[in-house]
Amino acid sequence: MIRYSEAFKQQVVSELEDGRYGSPFEASQVYGIRGTTTVRRWVREYGKSHLLSKVVRVEKQGEPGEIKRLKERVRQLETSLADAHMDWALEKSFFEILCKRTATDVEAFKKKHGGKR
Repeated sequence: MIRYSEAFKQQVVSELEDGRYGSPFEASQVYGIRGTTTVRRWVREYGKSHLLSKVVRVEKQGEPGEIKRLKERVRQLETSLADAHMDWALEKSFFEILCKRTATDVEAFKKKHGGKR
């Protein structure tokens, strides 16, 4: 098994990232490194692009609890909104049925009583 120095690994990765080589395969051919998997691993470990896949989140003290509380509040409001929508749909249906049974024109009733239902 061949061991490569940290400096050598970083040099190969740097040259790959600078565009000197088009692929890990090409870099491995130039330097006589067996297999492209080795070079790909070096790119993951030493390359600049490995930092892009990591997400760093900075939180203030107490923020996770606040987020949890706000998510719960959103859930409650969504439930209330769904209930209100169901109530409105029921009232609208009831109003239309009532108008139909009493032979009242829906639009005329709305105009006469000045409201939208």
